[in-house]
Amino acid sequence: MAEVWIADDDQVIRFVLGEALRESGRNVREFADAETLLVALQEATPDVVVSDVRMPGVGGLKLLEQLKARGVAAPVIVMSAFTDVAATAAAYRNGAFDYLPKPFDLDQVIAAVERAEAETRPPPAPMPAIEPEQELIGQSPAMREIFRSIGRVAATDLNVLVTGATGTGKELVARALHRHSARAPRAFVAMNTAAIPAELLESELFGHEAGAFTGALKRHPGRFEQAQGGTLFLDEIGDMPLALQTRLLRVLAESEFYRVGGRELIRADVRVVAATHQDLDAKVVSGQFRADLLHRLDVVRLHLPALAERREDIPLLAARLLARAATSMRLEPKRFSPAALGALAQFAWPGNVRQLENLCRRLAVMAPGREIRVQDLPDNERVSLAEADDWRKSLQRSVRQRLTQGESGMYSSLRAEFDQSLLAAALAENDNRRSRAAQKLGMGRNTLTRKLGSLRRRKPKDSGT
Repeated sequence: MAEVWIADDDQVIRFVLGEALRESGRNVREFADAETLLVALQEATPDVVVSDVRMPGVGGLKLLEQLKARGVAAPVIVMSAFTDVAATAAAYRNGAFDYLPKPFDLDQVIAAVERAEAETRPPPAPMPAIEPEQELIGQSPAMREIFRSIGRVAATDLNVLVTGATGTGKELVARALHRHSARAPRAFVAMNTAAIPAELLESELFGHEAGAFTGALKRHPGRFEQAQGGTLFLDEIGDMPLALQTRLLRVLAESEFYRVGGRELIRADVRVVAATHQDLDAKVVSGQFRADLLHRLDVVRLHLPALAERREDIPLLAARLLARAATSMRLEPKRFSPAALGALAQFAWPGNVRQLENLCRRLAVMAPGREIRVQDLPDNERVSLAEADDWRKSLQRSVRQRLTQGESGMYSSLRAEFDQSLLAAALAENDNRRSRAAQKLGMGRNTLTRKLGSLRRRKPKDSGT
């Protein structure tokens, strides 16, 4: 049973908070000042400390410093009625686990204590290092087919057109094609044709001679020369101007080109992988894209599915991207709770894998504690029930799959998973306030608390390992 120490000079707050924590199944010791708490450390150590910031004598911020100096690892939650940026920043800078403004909701404090308790458990094992070959992640049928296609095409010199919505990972496909080809020892050069002004695009692609135009003081090799013997990745090819499409067609057809302002014919030994989120066939019909260029680029077409079309990959992707974010920013590793992963799988993801990557980077910094829970996920990235798959159909598919695999006795586990998802969603939508969530669900607060405790005992790995 967790030991929580409360330091606050307000007797009423100590009593109310202490009773709420005892009711939730914790041992509680109350202190009217920080000095008494520090003396008590000589005979015992708390699992969590909850302290007011402003107290007579030693305040909450000084208490944080004292605890750190004594090597006390217990996470500290500080509270204050005087909340400002300076005080909040000072608290976190001194190692506070969380900072709660007064007046506070009791459920909010209990939730913070639950998170703090998770800090005392062993941290999650770090994810294995992501090798370059594993940058494209997925186990869904659609991604398995992409992997098979890359394996077949990589060994050839065929040009490839990669299609798919923005953020699906088209450049990762191009890099995988290069990495697994005979061209791997040579350069991989990427160029976003939509990001370069039209008047500079020709020079960037084919290079220029000194004096070719105003400001061209010396010879400049273009991307085709830089990629000689390797792979050139042309992203957003659908935005290339028609005049430049004609020059690109000649290079693809005859494997040779001139620099801008040059007379030397240069041979081009380059494999071209192009990508677009646009419908190039429709652009051909409208006269915005050359049909003969499309035929040259579209020797092999690989289409990347949207993230919402391969939801079964989201838990694996989220875990890997979260681990990568923590490593790149030198942060303590975190993990998603099962309920949070379930919620992520129901998001709309209009920005696809890129949006998920950005979310993981944000959570690696902003989410308190080692475990990221449903309430840590931003509301604006959630998907409405109308947009999500019908949960009954999803449940039926899961049951049929388990039965096909020979599983039996699944009723109790599925019922527990249903309860966990139901309670997690209700708490998340009600700011983790148990009283309000219980009222919305039509049950008593004690019943909800009891169910949560039962689920934690049934699946301890959901909250800490």
